[in-house]
Amino acid sequence: MSNHKIISLRQEAEVSNQSGTSLVGELNPSFRIVEIFESLQGEGYNTGMPAIFIRLGRCSLACSWCDTDYLTYSVMTLQQILDAISGYTARNIIITGGEPSIHPHLDVLLTVLKQQGYFLCIESNALHEISPLIDYIAVSPKYCYSSRYTQHIIAKADEVRIVVDPMKTGLPPVTSATSSLSKIEKDAGEMQEKLSLAEQMTSANNEALQGLASQMVNADIEQEFINWCLWVTQHLKAKHYFLSPLEVNGEMNILQTIALVGHLNKQHYANPEKYPHWQLSIQTHKFAHIQ
Repeated sequence: MSNHKIISLRQEAEVSNQSGTSLVGELNPSFRIVEIFESLQGEGYNTGMPAIFIRLGRCSLACSWCDTDYLTYSVMTLQQILDAISGYTARNIIITGGEPSIHPHLDVLLTVLKQQGYFLCIESNALHEISPLIDYIAVSPKYCYSSRYTQHIIAKADEVRIVVDPMKTGLPPVTSATSSLSKIEKDAGEMQEKLSLAEQMTSANNEALQGLASQMVNADIEQEFINWCLWVTQHLKAKHYFLSPLEVNGEMNILQTIALVGHLNKQHYANPEKYPHWQLSIQTHKFAHIQ
């Protein structure tokens, strides 16, 4: 692509941009690129879809269990990105991260890719508005940052994938999906009482009592996680909702995840007009040993 072509595309992007974001920048802007590769989408509704993955660096969150080194990246120009993908055959592109929606000049890149006929997907954490140039929006709200989402969450997406992380992180839960935002934080006194009871039981050094205490705390956390998922469905409307197991050191909490899918679908079966159906999403690419 010639420099003249890049200038033309940038000018077109400035005229046609619908997001209200300024696209002023270099004629051949640079991007933080972690990696670019061609593979199959391994999770969610589009599992099996051939795609070119463009992974951008940096993120607006810092999940302790994240499996992406989004702080290690190279700087590539728009032209270098176009050269990198020119040898691939897939006509779908997945923009991922890190958090791609925070990247400067993203709409310039999207406009160029769109004009070349690519179907554009994005994977985001749902905290930032998504460009209208995207054809398919997949978001993954993070329970470990639940308080951030009560301040802002995007209104719609094509699919929602939530990682089942509360049992791994041990972070404080949130309250019922039907509660007002002012009551999202868990009542400290009630939770402290239950935790105190659990501590007293475990201190007895009795295996049976220890197991019971663990079940009580785990059940509370799981219920609060369910409530938060239901809250998400009331504020972020999507065509598809998924739960994904969390992988830590090669182990996944699959049993817990499928049980929680069942609990969420109890709400759906009781009131299908209010609550959506949930499905299981697993990172199948890891089992297939592909990127």
